[in-house]
Amino acid sequence: AERTSELEVEKNKVEDLVCRMLPKAIVEDLKAGKDVRAETFENVTIFFSDIVGFTSICSRSTPMQVVALLNALYTTFDNIIDEYDVYKVETIGDAYMVVSGLPNRNGERHAGEIASMSLHLLSAMIDFRIPHLPEERLQL
Repeated sequence: AERTSELEVEKNKVEDLVCRMLPKAIVEDLKAGKDVRAETFENVTIFFSDIVGFTSICSRSTPMQVVALLNALYTTFDNIIDEYDVYKVETIGDAYMVVSGLPNRNGERHAGEIASMSLHLLSAMIDFRIPHLPEERLQL
């Protein structure tokens, strides 16, 4: 019984990790044993952001302070993007990539979703503080 419980915990960890890397619909198809084929999406808008002066901030920070900064920033971003018809594709370092129009097609709304989300992210920077450099403003 204990081994079964441990296996279930590990299975849930793997599923959570896969769901962070792939859209939920694709994960569900893979779990069901279905073939997943490449698709073409005609109407999409992609958003990229990075932090202005990130290299300079890093040079004045410990590695853990950089991790804390990115965690706080991306937690803020993740909470905001939940309000829009968008999908977070990737975060690498200070780069944040979001798309609208895939994996869920949304007709002609993709550009408006990204534009509104972008303005929301920018407005969040007004109150956002770098945890270890609270006197500095973060710019995207």
